[in-house]
Amino acid sequence: MEKDFSISYPKTADELCQQSKPLEIYMFIDPLCPECWALEPIMKKLQIEYGKYFSLKHVLSGRLSSLNCSSKKNLANLADFWEKTAFKTGMSCDGSLWLDNPIVSPHLPSIALKAAELQGRKYGMRFLRKLQEVLFLEKQNISSFEVLKTCADTTGLDVIEFVTDIHSDIAAKAFQCDLKITREMEVTEVPTLVFFNENIEEEGIKVTGYYPYEVYVQIIEEMLQVQPQKSDPPPIETFLACFQFVASKELSVVYNKSIYEIEKEMKKLQLRQLVEQIPAKHGMFWKYIG
Repeated sequence: MEKDFSISYPKTADELCQQSKPLEIYMFIDPLCPECWALEPIMKKLQIEYGKYFSLKHVLSGRLSSLNCSSKKNLANLADFWEKTAFKTGMSCDGSLWLDNPIVSPHLPSIALKAAELQGRKYGMRFLRKLQEVLFLEKQNISSFEVLKTCADTTGLDVIEFVTDIHSDIAAKAFQCDLKITREMEVTEVPTLVFFNENIEEEGIKVTGYYPYEVYVQIIEEMLQVQPQKSDPPPIETFLACFQFVASKELSVVYNKSIYEIEKEMKKLQLRQLVEQIPAKHGMFWKYIG
């Protein structure tokens, strides 16, 4: 990790934040990567507590686009990796997908995501989350056009425009642009986060892989060179209304509570008919219906 912080900053983090967001994080992902999915709780917490100090840009790495889906051994290895990731991180993913309904066009979900982003960044983020949900939890083949169209529809996209954009040169070129950034920043694995400050001449700090939350906070603190003010999370009902469908693990990380404590609270909300319990292969999810 390269670190050389010569830039002058205001005296307090709040002053810094009032000028502009002083940090930018490039998050290199692949929709098929279970560790990218497993980072969801940590990234939600980071954005809630320190989001006023950084902007986040997702970049598609294409690292899984060359999957050999015809090899039974490779598919078995992928299934095993998904299961191990679920046990390690607490974010459920069902590895049997690779044995029952393997992805046949690994690059297509990435192009579809770039097509979704053409309708706005927020729509792109919602579409990515939906892709991950139907892939890791429902074992749906997200290289299917029908599955992609359903995801687009449920996230509020203009489906006709979305289908047109998938087949356009614009989405393909946008994906190629992400691949170029991946090469230029020498990113070879996903997930990878690269942290930059306002001094464009300085190298970023690259963090490859899945790390505890405190590692990312430490990097933000070091790059700001001031003590940032942590924001408190919103009430759980507000969080649920915002994200609509979340794991007990996500709530546990964001609210610093055990899974037992979170699920006890969620069952109270369930009795009030504000949430619906959605069991997954590993752990529990909650759908907001209030």
